[in-house]
Amino acid sequence: MKGLMVLMLALWAFSARAEQPLAEQPLAEKVESLKEQVVQLNRDLFILEEDLLFPASTQVAVFVSLDVGEFFLLDGVELTINGERVAASLYTERQVDALRRGAIQRLYVGNLKSGQHEITAFITGGGPQQRDYRRGATLTIDKGSEAKLVELQIVDDESSQQPQFRLVEW
Repeated sequence: MKGLMVLMLALWAFSARAEQPLAEQPLAEKVESLKEQVVQLNRDLFILEEDLLFPASTQVAVFVSLDVGEFFLLDGVELTINGERVAASLYTERQVDALRRGAIQRLYVGNLKSGQHEITAFITGGGPQQRDYRRGATLTIDKGSEAKLVELQIVDDESSQQPQFRLVEW
């Protein structure tokens, strides 16, 4: 119902803007005005699509953050929920650099029914002394009626000089 109201408001706003007297404006301004209207309508439709496809009552999102320096070089992440593979990502050097500088990647957004669910992330990459890593992190969540947000944190552990991988519920 909320999504339908957003769509109706977006169409009303678009039609209201379109009724402005364009004949009085130079052609370049008309084109620029139309571009702005299309961009705004596209934003409104994207929000509507997100609301319709992933309502808060069933939504689950998994994000990836990276706080490593010398103990781990990320290659890829594979995500499973209840034993079913739902997402995978291989990382370029630029993407890893962005994650190191504080970016957070949205790895997965989907729908889950209420109840308990097991989320597992398999992380591959390189570690100290050129060792290959393939580790996993598992978290059991209790999905209620609210959206569930989970973060895969990849961090350096200075005391053990090894990377740590953990799934954390927000």
